[in-house]
Amino acid sequence: MYRTRLMEKLDEALNAVLPIVAIVLILSLTIAPITSSVLLAFLFGGALLIIGNMFFSLGAELAMEPMGQHMGTRITASRNLALILSVGFILGFMITVSEPDLQVLAGQVQSIPNNILIFSVAGGVGLFLVIALLRILLGVPLRTMLLISYALVFLLAFFAPRSFMAVAFDSGGVTTGPMTVPFIMAFGIGISAIRSDRHAADDSFGLISLCSVGPIIAVLILSLIFHPESAEYSEVIVPEIAHSIELANLFTSAFPTYFKEIATALLPIAAFFGVFQIVSLRLDKTTLIRIIIGLIYTYIGLVVFLTGVNVGFMPAGAYLGSVLASLPVRWIIIPIGMLIGYYIVKAEPAVYVLMRQVEELTNGAVTGSVLQKTLSIGVAVSIGLALMRVLTGISILYLVIPGYAIAMLLSLIVPDIFTAIAFDSGGVASGPMTATFLLPLAEGACIALGGNVVTDAFGVVSMVAMTPLIAIQLLGVAYKLKQRETKPQVIQKDAFADLDNYAIIEL
Repeated sequence: MYRTRLMEKLDEALNAVLPIVAIVLILSLTIAPITSSVLLAFLFGGALLIIGNMFFSLGAELAMEPMGQHMGTRITASRNLALILSVGFILGFMITVSEPDLQVLAGQVQSIPNNILIFSVAGGVGLFLVIALLRILLGVPLRTMLLISYALVFLLAFFAPRSFMAVAFDSGGVTTGPMTVPFIMAFGIGISAIRSDRHAADDSFGLISLCSVGPIIAVLILSLIFHPESAEYSEVIVPEIAHSIELANLFTSAFPTYFKEIATALLPIAAFFGVFQIVSLRLDKTTLIRIIIGLIYTYIGLVVFLTGVNVGFMPAGAYLGSVLASLPVRWIIIPIGMLIGYYIVKAEPAVYVLMRQVEELTNGAVTGSVLQKTLSIGVAVSIGLALMRVLTGISILYLVIPGYAIAMLLSLIVPDIFTAIAFDSGGVASGPMTATFLLPLAEGACIALGGNVVTDAFGVVSMVAMTPLIAIQLLGVAYKLKQRETKPQVIQKDAFADLDNYAIIEL
């Protein structure tokens, strides 16, 4: 059974990674020459991405999602509000601390001690997960919570140092990575299952969107407390490889680091679930074995995936950015970056988790392929805007303020489910592929142009997190128009709280 599922995941991973490899290869053979060292590391990293994505995707399906859903259902069934909120905070805090991308963020903000930053961000995620759970239990509209949350964000941004704007907004994307997304989304489904009203399925979405706000607020508050003069960044080191053995050593020397990182990330979650299993859940042996196998797949997948992107893709992104920005027609980096952005979102591990859950909870009303294409368009636009910032040096606030204003206005006219999916998608799309390829691409271009990396190149992750909010809600507008034009179809289970009938959306 697992072999068949692995082959299906392998097919998904090939379709996700090969287009990116093909684009970089074509560029390297035409307008953007890349050294053989960087190209070999990139190709080897691409192979690891495919293998890692395959194992992680199956592991999340077998373990992370069932664990979250079982725990959410069980603690909600207790009807003990204090227990629900306490477990929610602990899980949010624990998973965020274990998120690998948060370590990268901490390294960028040298003027704030790493542990203080990490624990503050984790506390922000835990607090907003509690708020998100209360929203589900009380049935508070998601748009209300988002309006209040982002009003607070922009109020704090008004007083925060300019050099920390991009870092703060980026933090919301990097902390909702492959470890956080499948578990928290499934946890929300389990929490909402206790409600029998027709809005419950819709309200299971939205946890990721609110959890993405916590880190932004945490970093902005810390910048006001510590009053840092500037943010620092770690420059990407481009490898020099003389032969195949050095190539192998480059990757094998990195594996122990990620074996340790992912073990540190997974063990607290597995231990917490183990205690829950003994005390309360008591799942049958078959289910438990399935979850254990899934955890092993998740561990292997994340180790291989992160090694591939950090060792192989990150240097390639930085080098490619510097080469493209040095061309006589430097603006060409914008359409090339948009093309890469369109395809790179398919390689984000957590995107497939979101696609599957959206398709299941909407009974196919929003298909996974439609969601993926819409996300790809949104990310392509976001990369174009981010690279425009690199070329012009305009402040990130000139883009995020109108961007979020448009997203909030759209939330007033589209079905609630589209708003929830859209804001969750922003956190899902801005995962490790964005942080380890697109951000270095912008950094490389910024360095070649002599710009300020912290103020001009940082912000890529936040842009990738913002544009899906608009793109998917525009899909909701298209859905409403189509629903008005078509005759009511056979009524299925109501997946949309404020619509009586719906039509399948296809592109």
